[in-house]
Amino acid sequence: MQTKTNYRSKSFIILSLSTALLTVGLIVFGAIVRVTDSGLGCGNSWPLCDGTIFPPLDNITAWIEWSHRLFALLIGIFGLITLGIAIRNYRNRDGRVLVATVVAAGLFALQSILGAIVVVLDLPPTFVTLHLGVAMLLLAALLVAGVLAWYQPTTTGYQADSITTLVYMNAGFALLIILTGALVRGSGATLACTEWPLCNDGMLLPFEQGQLAVVHMLHRFAVSALGITILILIWQVMKNRSESIVRQIAIGAGVLYLLQVGVGAMFVLSVAGPEWGAAHVGLAASTWGGLVILAVIETMNNQQVMSRLETE
Repeated sequence: MQTKTNYRSKSFIILSLSTALLTVGLIVFGAIVRVTDSGLGCGNSWPLCDGTIFPPLDNITAWIEWSHRLFALLIGIFGLITLGIAIRNYRNRDGRVLVATVVAAGLFALQSILGAIVVVLDLPPTFVTLHLGVAMLLLAALLVAGVLAWYQPTTTGYQADSITTLVYMNAGFALLIILTGALVRGSGATLACTEWPLCNDGMLLPFEQGQLAVVHMLHRFAVSALGITILILIWQVMKNRSESIVRQIAIGAGVLYLLQVGVGAMFVLSVAGPEWGAAHVGLAASTWGGLVILAVIETMNNQQVMSRLETE
């Protein structure tokens, strides 16, 4: 496939990144569905709501679930338009952009199927977690497509080193933590520890308080470990990268991580307040998105450096 990295389609860039932003909104909306226990607001009926197109006006949980489905449909429409523009503008120019967009379309279809399965099977935790995981991958694919179309790689002040690997490790770790957080919710361990940062009665390792408390604290340990690796990443980026956009994204991911931790603490201390739960998931998705963007930029710059070395 022919690649011309100097070509930019403004319409594609705007649409792909807008769809990615909408996907973050969908993820937050999904969190609202979960924290308000509206997952079965429309019963086991899909795509209809209890067999009707519109839910009853007095059924709030049904409207929350129905609105979530409508939001997903909106993203599907945006995604189809984005795919059409990708085929038209990048088929013969940059196959990477087209492949990323096609992958995003496939992930959206898979997410829709999993959403239907979740409803029909009465919200099994495994499928709820898979549903969230695919939504995160969809967000990543859209960001990859958008950044590939927008960013112009550089070799100025750049060298091939371990920072790219460190970025990938942080992104993978962030996704893993998001999935374990979904399992915490699905297993009923959300309020197994009602204190923060330690568990009940100031316990660091609450083995005596049951399995759910241990599951809850393991998630906190993982989040703490991610904080350390993000701090190392920011340090390395500030030390070895001169490009301002790379530095800004790394610092931004760190700020989003800190906000996520703070909101997660408020979620526990507020006894699972819905607004804190939704914000917690939204910030987690944003942190993941920032790391994905950074990973794409690092990869593009790495490839540029390797190409330059091969021609010398």
